[in-house]
This record gives sequence, C-alpha cells and structure tokens, in this order.
Amino acid sequence: MVFSTKGIVLRTVSYGETSVIVSCYTQSFGLQSYIVNGVRSGKKSNFKANLFQPASILEMEVYHNELKNLQRIKETKWHYLYNQVFFNVYKNAVALFITELLQKVLRQPESNPDLYEFIEDSYITLDKADEKTVANLPLYFAIHLTSFFGAKIQNNHTLPTDLLDLQEGFFTPSPPLHPYYASSQVAAIIAHLLKIMQPAELQQLVLNKYERRATLDTLIQFYSLHIHDFGAMKSLAVLQEVLA
Repeated sequence: MVFSTKGIVLRTVSYGETSVIVSCYTQSFGLQSYIVNGVRSGKKSNFKANLFQPASILEMEVYHNELKNLQRIKETKWHYLYNQVFFNVYKNAVALFITELLQKVLRQPESNPDLYEFIEDSYITLDKADEKTVANLPLYFAIHLTSFFGAKIQNNHTLPTDLLDLQEGFFTPSPPLHPYYASSQVAAIIAHLLKIMQPAELQQLVLNKYERRATLDTLIQFYSLHIHDFGAMKSLAVLQEVLA
C-alpha cells in the first residue's frame, strides 16, 4: 500500500552501480530503510540525489510493507528546504552531530510522532538560529533526546545534590562508588539545560568553549553508559573544533 509521511534522512549509502539505500526517521513508521534506484546513474531519474543528504526533511509517498526490511519510495519532495544548514560550516557541523547521534540512538521501526516533531523542530530551529543558539543547540538536543528512550536525567539538582551520577541519571550530594559522574560545575550546567524547554531560551545561556566541551563530553559519556554499543562519535571532534 502507498502511504504519505514526512521523513528525515539519517544516512545514505551506495547500493549497486546506480542505487542508494536511504535510512529515514519517518513520522508514521519510525526508522525505515528505502531503496532508491537510478539516483547515481547520471541519467534522468525520478529522484534528485540532493534530496537524500543527511538531515534532509522530506514529504514522501512510500510503499510500506511491515513484513519487509527494505521499503520503496514512490514520490518525494522537500518538506523544508534549508537556507543555511547545508552551506554554513557551523550549522552544518551541528546538523552532522545531531544526525550521527540519532543514527546511534534510533534502532527500531517504531512510530513516535512526538519524537519526530522534536527532531524536525530541532533541525529547523538550527537553520534559523542565531550564533548563540547554534553554539548551545547540541547540548539542548542531547539532553532532551534522552527523555525519549527511557534514560532521562532527573532534575533533582540542588546545592546539596550538586554532582550528577551518570550511571543512575540523577544528582547526588556525594561521589558514587563508580567513576561515572559529573563535576558540580558541569552538573549545574546540565541542570540549567534541563529547565530550558524552548530552543529560543538558549540565546540567554552564556557558556565558554571549555564549559560547552566539558558538558558535551559528559553527555556523550551518559549515552555510552545507557545505549548498547554506542561507540565513538566521529562528528564530536569536528563540532568542538568548529564551535571553539
């Protein structure tokens, strides 16, 4: 059957001589893989290759069969055409970080419209954002994404409970018995970010590059503790260099 859905491209890999396999997080079906023929043939195709760049937000008509792991796209077009994300080096670095993080976290074909909207809004916000918001958006995204996979950090931060236990996901007054915890300085930043519900508020968050780097490193450590086979974030070094 043919269905209409929005989808965000997470990864595109070559398949055969002329085709690609596109991994998308869709609004209707969650994570899905689509084979697209003829994109790399050099001949006229029903699909333009630039539609399948990572972070692209698309409207798609798709053939969907729950018994198949590989689906097909009937038609597609831009849902939102970026003005800056693909061309601005700073915004592109943030987009690549967000996309790689999603690749590591999203693994099941389960629909979650709230998660889809959070992801789409984050990319569009990035495209329109000012410099201060762009710098803080990776932190905001990484923190609030945790609430969608059952490992949310509890915001019980107070002056007495000023350390963050990364393994348990809550703030504590004393160091835990294991080594996975955040300092009081980083814990305070994370507690503040947990209270920020709209990306527009990020403009008021004043952090230097060392604070951002330490906080982002801590959040990646949190993911590595809670996501099986999380691995290394290849885009992290690039992001930190660009935003320095």
